[in-house]
Formats: sequence, C-alpha cells, structure tokens
Amino acid sequence: MPTREDYLRQPLERRLARLAGTADELTEATRNRSAAQLARRPETASWSATEIICHLRDVEELFRIRFHTILALDDPQILTFGAEPAALAAWGIGGPIGHPLDPDRWAEERQYARNDPSQALSAFRRHRAETVALLESLTAAQWQRGGIHLRLGRLTLGDWVASLAAHDDNHLAQLERALEGRG
Repeated sequence: MPTREDYLRQPLERRLARLAGTADELTEATRNRSAAQLARRPETASWSATEIICHLRDVEELFRIRFHTILALDDPQILTFGAEPAALAAWGIGGPIGHPLDPDRWAEERQYARNDPSQALSAFRRHRAETVALLESLTAAQWQRGGIHLRLGRLTLGDWVASLAAHDDNHLAQLERALEGRG
C-alpha cells in the first residue's frame, strides 16, 4: 500500500486519480453486502465497514475545509490530530476535553455504527467529487500554496493531497480486513 511519501514521488495527476477512484472502490468492495455485514466489527476495538465509510465521509469534509483555508490564507496553521500537546495548547486543546479531531470520538458522537452505509457512501461520493473538482480547478501557482502542519511543517496543497491519498489507501485496506472478519 503506498504511503504518503510514495504519493509525494508520484505526479500530481496520479494523486488526483487516486482520490477520484476511491468512491468506486468503496462501492465495489461493499457491493452485494447486507447492512448487517457492513455493520459487523471484526473485533471490539476495530471499526466496521460502515464506520470506515462514515470516517472517510467526515474526513473528506475536513480536508476540503483545509484546502479552502490554504487557498484563502497565507500559510495558515492547520489543526491535525497527531500534533504534539505543546502545539495543540495554542489551539486551546488538551486536558479533559480531548481533541476535536479524534476519530474514535467522531465515531461515537456521530454514531457511525447507526448510520446507513449506502447513505454514508453516497455522501462521501458527493463530497469527494466536490473536492476533486476544486483541486482540478487550481492553477499552478495555487498548487504551491501551503498550510503549516503542526508536526510536519509547511505542506503544499500537493503534499496535502498525498496525505489524503495515503489515508484513502489505509482505510480501503482496513475496510477489506473488516469485511473478511479480520481486525
């Protein structure tokens, strides 16, 4: 499975093609599966296929907001989940409240397990199409705009796309494992 670094070595067109193909891959992987099959967790601590689709749907909105922020502002800091506590303190994040981008928190609070998988996939498909349309409309100069990742430093829009592509691959593999009953 390609990593973020692997995608960084690939042409931008290939990264965009990866993003454009994810919804179809999710559709194919879940075709002819019942809602019960998609809702089954392979292990208590592992997400079901439905929960993975919901996560992808919600992360898609997050990344599109990041992309719009990078286009609108000069080198904005971008909130990320894996940032160090010291970096998060400037955002007022820490202590008992927890991180607002915690994927497990999202899954619980947004009740991923109770979502309709076909509706979640439809929403993901729509959001991803909007993201790809935005990215395909960018000029060469816009692709060089960047945002400050709290752990990795300045990343251009192309770098952020590499991260999203690798994120897709990671969760597509996780979805396959879930459907096979492996955590």
